[in-house]
Amino acid sequence: MTDKPPAKESASDQDAKKPDFEHALTELESLVTRLETGELTLDESLKQFKRGVELTRRCQKILDQAQQVVEKLSNPEDESSAETLEQRD
Repeated sequence: MTDKPPAKESASDQDAKKPDFEHALTELESLVTRLETGELTLDESLKQFKRGVELTRRCQKILDQAQQVVEKLSNPEDESSAETLEQRD
């Protein structure tokens, strides 16, 4: 019997496992609180800092996407944006 190496996850599988904005922000806030206590070892602090950078980038990506949606929907010169807004009512 041969052991198969674990299958690599696709980008969409990885995205599905990433936290949504609210969870990422909550985790980031918790992480900052732990770092501010000064009770973590240097190694653990660096790991937490790295995770914080990942979460910050994730949150920024989500915010950028939301901003694009808002700009598209609020563009007065784009007739399809008005239709989209009317459909929400």
